[in-house]
Amino acid sequence: MALGSLSRKTLVGLGRNVGGIGYVRGVKTFTLPDLPYDYGDLEPAISGEIMQLHHHKHHQTYITNYNKALEQLDQAIAKGDAPAVVKLQSAIKFNGGGHINHSIFWKNLTPVREGGGEPPKGSLGWAIDTQFGSLEALIQKINTEGAALQGSGWVWLALDKEQKKLSVETTGNQDPLVTKGSGLVPLLGIDVWEHAYYLQYKNVRPDYLKNIWKVINWKYASDEFERESA
Repeated sequence: MALGSLSRKTLVGLGRNVGGIGYVRGVKTFTLPDLPYDYGDLEPAISGEIMQLHHHKHHQTYITNYNKALEQLDQAIAKGDAPAVVKLQSAIKFNGGGHINHSIFWKNLTPVREGGGEPPKGSLGWAIDTQFGSLEALIQKINTEGAALQGSGWVWLALDKEQKKLSVETTGNQDPLVTKGSGLVPLLGIDVWEHAYYLQYKNVRPDYLKNIWKVINWKYASDEFERESA
């Protein structure tokens, strides 16, 4: 009974700010969030073809597999099948993480005509200058760590609520930032899986990291910083 209650609370928590939520046979399910811009609106930094495949194919696959794993988890809990519950954790972490991370990623991007690439202002801009010396120094640090990340994963600008400071973090595969610490809040996350850039940049990840800043939505990051710092 306790396990079933924990499952439902977990699903509700993961559902915040990560797209639509529905129900299948009483189990919460997740749907692909709409983008606030067209696929081609981030060109030339990110091609429309990449955006369409990344959003419509890759993100949708994570959601499909996440929903499937959650349904299987609900069934396993109902049966009291502890081994099945444990076995499903890796699929839930990977696919749930893929959904969470990509839902943040789409918000981290915006067309140039709508402010993409404009430097952060206010308290976030001040915090960046204070901690890193300048925005350029922060970008260099993020790009260096993102380029050095072996295999697939993410590089993040986070607010550490416990230490009350910004930090640059990396996570492997589709691990969400929360796996590095419950007090870490993602302000910006950059996907460094090859599916995020290969069609356009081939295997030159540093070029992708250099150009993505032209469409970074610093307003979103600033709003999150203000909200979580309050």
